[in-house]
Amino acid sequence: MKTVKLADLAKTIRSKNAGVDKITFDIIFREKKNYELVKKSGVIAKESIARLYGIDEKRISDFVFFDPANAIKFTIYRTRPSGSPGESDIFGCQQYPPLLDIEVPVEQ
Repeated sequence: MKTVKLADLAKTIRSKNAGVDKITFDIIFREKKNYELVKKSGVIAKESIARLYGIDEKRISDFVFFDPANAIKFTIYRTRPSGSPGESDIFGCQQYPPLLDIEVPVEQ
């Protein structure tokens, strides 16, 4: 089966601070067809995100397919509060790269 990387389908893939204890992720698509392709493929789900990041599903506080914006959004709890000693990404903006290489199956 042919696949395409998520980074080639989405307009925006980002992570950012969502308060002291959370980081939120956005996957936004310009074209509705690409959004629907990814949504229907099932490659982005709470379970797959937990596996990708090596975390327990309980650390994912929110997971939403937001159809009006052609967006997939999820939020994870941080292991340490933002800006605390030993915390390495105060703005949460360095957490999205694992999403870029997700392989999405496409019809041939």
